[in-house]
Amino acid sequence: MPEATPAKTAGTRPRILHLITDPRRRGAQNLARDLHRELRRRGQASALRALAPHPDAHPDAPDTRATTVLGPGRLHPATLRALRAAARTADLVVAHGSATLPACALALAGTRTPFVYVSIGDPRHWTASPLRRLRTGVLLHRAAAVTALADEARAVLQDRFRLPAGKVRTIPNARAADRYPPADGPADRRAARHALGLPADGLLVAWIGAIAPEKRLDLALDALDRIPDVRLAVAGDGPLRTALEQHPAAARAHFLGTLADPAPLYRAADALLLTSDSEGVPGVLIEAALAGLPAVATDVGWVRSVVQDGRTGALTAPGDPLALAEALAKVLAGDRAALGAAAREHALAHSELGVVTDRWQALFTAVTGRERG
Repeated sequence: MPEATPAKTAGTRPRILHLITDPRRRGAQNLARDLHRELRRRGQASALRALAPHPDAHPDAPDTRATTVLGPGRLHPATLRALRAAARTADLVVAHGSATLPACALALAGTRTPFVYVSIGDPRHWTASPLRRLRTGVLLHRAAAVTALADEARAVLQDRFRLPAGKVRTIPNARAADRYPPADGPADRRAARHALGLPADGLLVAWIGAIAPEKRLDLALDALDRIPDVRLAVAGDGPLRTALEQHPAAARAHFLGTLADPAPLYRAADALLLTSDSEGVPGVLIEAALAGLPAVATDVGWVRSVVQDGRTGALTAPGDPLALAEALAKVLAGDRAALGAAAREHALAHSELGVVTDRWQALFTAVTGRERG
């Protein structure tokens, strides 16, 4: 028999439990935290938990310190028991990130608490093998609903895993605009550079992400090697950092490590560079756009839903350092202010947290049957 949960009260907003993989500042975690804060600001009951700790979680980041961790490992029995107990106090669990999908399917089996899975990546990349595709499909069918970051992603989920059309909703990635203000003139830009230990003058490009194979920092450095008088600020850490610090272009790169808050880097930079082989809709592109920063990005996943080629930045084919260098040089030599303004306008209209949270609350109502209030 299913476990009993607290009786639902008609006319009240559902209580939401956001589940993230670990306390790091990464795409899925950032979206969960921002949505959690906005729901609480609106007076809706919301809690946030992480499955397990992670050694790369920045110890000084307020987000890390404020995140409650459920157990020692993502699918550890103690973690799943703690998740099951936490879910008893919620009307709906929102699972952010790939590891949260099997955790919810296992921990919530036999309970009356439904879960919504937030798909943020490109499933064609992370379910390439037939076995993984089959296993993921089984788990997705257990969810009450699945959200995709773009209409194209929704179509892929429906086709690849044979999900009913009504089960998959498009809800864009989002960030709070007030957390990523544009630089207030040259003095503000220089102050941001000074705070990060970066050169006050000259062109500076920001690269933000895990220094892991799929993020292709090597491609960014190869492109940098082809553009004179430009520096690269790398915010992030990972297994390839030591090797890439020996790259010929690394003399013009500043490895900042993982930043507790990337907003100052957006104000310090002249453009953002994204070089990944695989992405969904990266939050860093939205953050940079809100900060009025044009982006040069590889045309993977659904990146083009944020970066409009020639209007808010530039898109290039993945894996081509020459094309990337040409696109970056063109953006840096062009009207960066106009590109950045267009990027901010587009982000405010489509990816600002307040707009997107309305869509989330409508989904919560549809899944739980409770009124938004």
